[in-house]
Amino acid sequence: MFSDNPLLAQLKQQMKETLPKKEGTVKATDKSFGFLEVDSKTSYFIPPASMKKCIHGDKVIAIIRSENDKESAEPDELVEPALTRFVARVKKFKGRLNVVPDHPQLKKLSLKAKARKGVNPETLNEGDWVVAHLVEHPLMSDNTNDQFLAEISEKITDSDDKIAPWWVTLAQNDLPNCEPKGLENGEEWQLKDDEDLQRIDLTNTPFVTIDGESTKDMDDALYAEETDNGDFKLTIAIADPTAYITPDSDMDKVARKRGFTIYLPGRNIPMLPRDLADDLCSLKQDELRAALCCSVTVSKDGVIGSDIQFFAATIKSHARLAYDHVSDWLETGNSEVWQPSETIAKVVKTLHKFAQARSEWRINNAVVFPDRPDYRFELSDDNDVVAIHADMRRTANKLVEESMITANICAGTALKSKFNSGIFNTHAGFKEDKLKDVIELVNPDSELPFTVESISTLEGFSALRRWLAQQDARYIDNRIRKCQAYSEINHLPEAHYAMGLDIYATWTSPIRKYGDMINHRMLKALVLDKAPVQVPDESVGEELSLCRRYHGMAERNVGDWLYARTLINEPENGTLYQAEIFDINRAGARARLLENGAAVFIPCSQIIDNKERISASRELGTIEIDKNIEFKLGDTIEVSLVNVSLDNRNIIAKPTQTFAPLEEKVEANTQEISEE
Repeated sequence: MFSDNPLLAQLKQQMKETLPKKEGTVKATDKSFGFLEVDSKTSYFIPPASMKKCIHGDKVIAIIRSENDKESAEPDELVEPALTRFVARVKKFKGRLNVVPDHPQLKKLSLKAKARKGVNPETLNEGDWVVAHLVEHPLMSDNTNDQFLAEISEKITDSDDKIAPWWVTLAQNDLPNCEPKGLENGEEWQLKDDEDLQRIDLTNTPFVTIDGESTKDMDDALYAEETDNGDFKLTIAIADPTAYITPDSDMDKVARKRGFTIYLPGRNIPMLPRDLADDLCSLKQDELRAALCCSVTVSKDGVIGSDIQFFAATIKSHARLAYDHVSDWLETGNSEVWQPSETIAKVVKTLHKFAQARSEWRINNAVVFPDRPDYRFELSDDNDVVAIHADMRRTANKLVEESMITANICAGTALKSKFNSGIFNTHAGFKEDKLKDVIELVNPDSELPFTVESISTLEGFSALRRWLAQQDARYIDNRIRKCQAYSEINHLPEAHYAMGLDIYATWTSPIRKYGDMINHRMLKALVLDKAPVQVPDESVGEELSLCRRYHGMAERNVGDWLYARTLINEPENGTLYQAEIFDINRAGARARLLENGAAVFIPCSQIIDNKERISASRELGTIEIDKNIEFKLGDTIEVSLVNVSLDNRNIIAKPTQTFAPLEEKVEANTQEISEE
């Protein structure tokens, strides 16, 4: 009778306008109610009826109602929905199409759905993976249906497809799942060099490539010779895709949008077409290739000389070498599968001596972080995990690494001097608001020379990192790392504190990084003494940083999925692992299994089942029990797995160390006092 009464509706609206409102984020619970979190200290109860109008993670403006001295929130306006474009699984409810978002907090949320034009709903089965978009929300101002509705725009793959971890993760991050198309209709790539660019013929120089055995996109070749006084003349040749791709071409737009080759466990998605990346630009043995080169003298003490020269060339790799074979040969004097010719042996030995000199210089003058294993998934043909390998960087890997670092220092130096612009990798050191915390942590008694002023400089930051490298102080090192800024991609030349270098600009992977393609074009302008055909601005760095972030998320997500698949039965098996704690928050600790690299979460409740006795501090990086520090950042502990969830792709662990009940502890302390 009164439901459509306009006067009553007007009265309700007037009453609502007089009530206080708060903006915050909706946090759902396992029950039907939730909370509106306004800030870290303020939250309001959301009753079940109101929770039906919102989703965990929605940012809303809510009316705050007070009844019997209790306040509650009624979400009234949508500021930002938790879901826009999202990955979901198909759910059929009484024959009707629904979707369940693939999100740990939204696994119980089933949304009504419809198929977008071009998607056949008849092909969608229970559990299939899809891309969906939220098109209706009860709090949207133009929604008259007072309900949620999602629209399916794409089917990703079937519910039981073993390749789902890759396809779903790529779709989740809106990343491509295949390489870009190359030329069509029998066309061939053509060299498009500047007419004034002269390529030096270096086909007789015995360059070598050193890569993984399965690598196809070989983008760097090396040559070194020793001078009479024991110094090294190093020449680095880098594949030159910019010889075929101009800045105004469609392929350049594709490369810029992709930003990087996407590296995922078990597979990669190239930035460039494979006929370029794996063939025409790849520095294959005995094949003529266009290259951009840098030559420089490095002293026997590892100091990079001032005679940096960049030039274009035509080269030919004289030997396609593999990391493990070269490492075996250098480390033991023998390799069962590889014996170099006299010429190649001399080049490799010289490169090794050069790398040792540069490594020693960086240890003493820059920043070198301790070696940690790279964890690699070995997959079967049908995408099952066969094994997880912990690969340490060996002698040949370090040889190539030192060569590339040297090359990138040279590029940074040249670009800064000539153009004061380029694509630079930068790092600002410690966050400004954390400088005092760092000093208090490493120098509590003022006995060390470090000060807030000194560690603000590149020299002081590097000195502090070198001091830390000499200490057995994993806890302090982990705490300090959390005080550091993030590395950035910058169009202006600034220092890279985390490497201890005053300049660093990568150009050694143009097949895999768009920023390196830009630097190639600028280095060619330097060679020609012309204005660059492409000058980066701030937006390029922001785009590349965002691409790098999404690629990193995708790599971690696929890894989490594969770890969950691999370890699914280990809770039943009772397998014990050594794990290193790398993060602590108020809910517990995160640790990495040293055997395979899996990240696990150790809730406080799995350490001791009494929340009054345990306290975890993100700020201090410690977990206390009965006010005694029992765990801290950097600790290596023994754990067993409690639960492995394929749905959420997370792993719950618990330490094998146990703690006595409080009653027993009190009794033991009493006994000890009485004995004394």
